Amino acid sequence: MPAQGRQYLVIDLKSFYASVECVELGLDPLEAKLVVADPTRTEKTICLAVSPALKALGVRNRCRVFEIPKSLSYVMATPRMALYIERSADVYSVYLRYVAPEDIHVYSIDEAFLDVTGYLSLYGCTARELGERIRADVVRSTGIPATCGLGTNLYLAKVALDITAKHSPDFFGVLDEETYRTTLWNHTPITDFWRVGPGTAERLASLGIRTMGQVATSPVDPLYGLLGVDAEILIDHAWGVEPVTMADIKAYRSQSHSLSNAQVLGCDRDFGGGPIIASEMADSLALELVDQRLVASSVSLYVGYALTREEREALGDLSTPRAWRTAPSDGGTERLAMPTSSREAIVSATMRLFDDHARRGRRIHRLGLSMGGVVAEDAPGIQPDLFENAEKLSGERRRQEAISAVKKKFGKNSLLRGIDLLPEATARERNGQIGGHRSGE
Repeated sequence: MPAQGRQYLVIDLKSFYASVECVELGLDPLEAKLVVADPTRTEKTICLAVSPALKALGVRNRCRVFEIPKSLSYVMATPRMALYIERSADVYSVYLRYVAPEDIHVYSIDEAFLDVTGYLSLYGCTARELGERIRADVVRSTGIPATCGLGTNLYLAKVALDITAKHSPDFFGVLDEETYRTTLWNHTPITDFWRVGPGTAERLASLGIRTMGQVATSPVDPLYGLLGVDAEILIDHAWGVEPVTMADIKAYRSQSHSLSNAQVLGCDRDFGGGPIIASEMADSLALELVDQRLVASSVSLYVGYALTREEREALGDLSTPRAWRTAPSDGGTERLAMPTSSREAIVSATMRLFDDHARRGRRIHRLGLSMGGVVAEDAPGIQPDLFENAEKLSGERRRQEAISAVKKKFGKNSLLRGIDLLPEATARERNGQIGGHRSGE
């Protein structure tokens, strides 16, 4: 049991999307064989979720449909992102029965941290008992099973969830600094630990470091030379130390902001189709800026290309993340003349970036657009451009506000530009999606 001090719970909803679909179909989320994937896409589409029963049979999470053994019988559920958001809100309402909002940090749609330190005397129980009570309430209220981690700091709670709970028969993991060092210092692979990705693991391996215990006991200078300032966080975590508290998270305010839009194309486009999609993305972001009364100072474009046959043959196994990381890409940034939400300025900058940086002759597989230097339109220090036509900008702004009002009332596809009707366009389809997946509405 963790030592006295802060007590953090982190609760993860098991195979969340799949569990929601199982509940909706009247199936047992832990026993049913179900995947969440869009059957209208090709067999290369990624399964958004795989039920625990299928995982136990060796089907890995977020696999592609064609990778599921043909011998397995399973149910395929079409993604319904709006439903998942609604169920996530239902689970959050369960947390609010026990803990105040200021003591909850929603980490993702299916995971949340709870600082329960101040509630143990109120409920007359231990942190573990409270965690079990909350978890049982989630199952009772929504039918969705959950895994829980408990730690004396946020990092240990997360590791208790990600590593310890997975090897516990009751799906509940508990760690303090001492038990972390005695039970996990020799744990491999090191990528199981929070914030240690494959790239970091490869660099650590170049120093002969493959465990957190080796990180903790290694000289610090080579680590800083290898990882820079990130070494400080890694060394703290190797010792089970995390100075950030829930109060720090709640008080944090980012010094810089951006808005972005990215998509992986279901069907690769040629050079002529790319600007159509990029223009739609620029139009969407400009509308978002107006809606939120924000302005941006720069536009950045990313263009990722489909692999040629020669590149595919050289890579061999295309099911690994290396395949898309190796795919060629281009990009660039243009600083706007002044912070603006003008659709005309943003679309024009996007078209210039595409023309300057996209490669002719390569088929496009990914596109990303980002607005940088985003601040409130009335933020101090923003000066109007003396060379801009104020009347023209005002008229454009009123038009954008009218478009936004119509879309909010009648749906995103209630107003479309002519370009949105072209075969290469994707806006109409994406307007019915959330996060690039079907909303289910």
